[in-house]
Amino acid sequence: MLRPIRLGMLTPSSNTVLEPATVAILGGLPEATAHFSRFRVTQIAMSEDAQAQFDDSAILDAAELLSHAKVDTIAWNGTSASWLGFDTDRHLCNRITGMTGIPATTSILALNEALAFTGARRLGLVTPYTTPVQDRIVANYAATGLICDAEPALGIEDNFAFANVAPERLAGMIRSAAARRPDAIAVLCTNLRSAALVAPLEAELGIPIYDTVATAVWKSLILAGSDPGRVTDWGRLFQLHP
Repeated sequence: MLRPIRLGMLTPSSNTVLEPATVAILGGLPEATAHFSRFRVTQIAMSEDAQAQFDDSAILDAAELLSHAKVDTIAWNGTSASWLGFDTDRHLCNRITGMTGIPATTSILALNEALAFTGARRLGLVTPYTTPVQDRIVANYAATGLICDAEPALGIEDNFAFANVAPERLAGMIRSAAARRPDAIAVLCTNLRSAALVAPLEAELGIPIYDTVATAVWKSLILAGSDPGRVTDWGRLFQLHP
């Protein structure tokens, strides 16, 4: 009998996509379960109020509650470090592990690990955000030496509304990004209905596609000592073993 694996996920309060997507990705692993803790996130923008949503104190409170479930890992299943700066996620993970003793990761740190492991230098970027947020993301990646070729920002601030972007529209944006032949494509937002698009579009386009809900699951499985390669039909990411 396989030992139970419990993956903890920190979830934006207005997100309706990442929980069902995470459960679906884990569907072929009967020993793995996902457990969620929410904190307030309703708007994605560059304003002080919007950025204050990601203050560590609220996130740490949610992480502490997850630790009561004896989870094997805790992941911040969100992308805020892409515009706030990657060190914010590194600092957050250190604080979570220091407080709970549980290994921690984030969607963005996992994405960056996959990109580094595969040697990607040009990234096709698909986001639903406003132009100022997306421009900050592009600049943060450029500072690491990774060139982003971004699709036009959709201009949405309301976090709940990201889930209303039609998968067909996302598929079109991914195909448009692929036409410029980047090394990889990232769909960067955990409230987009894109995870199920990855495997068929990778087969069609021949380019790795990383959905940020999937990256959190992938790295969480690795941290929990489980082989992510047992996850099938959710993209090439799960075959990577850094």
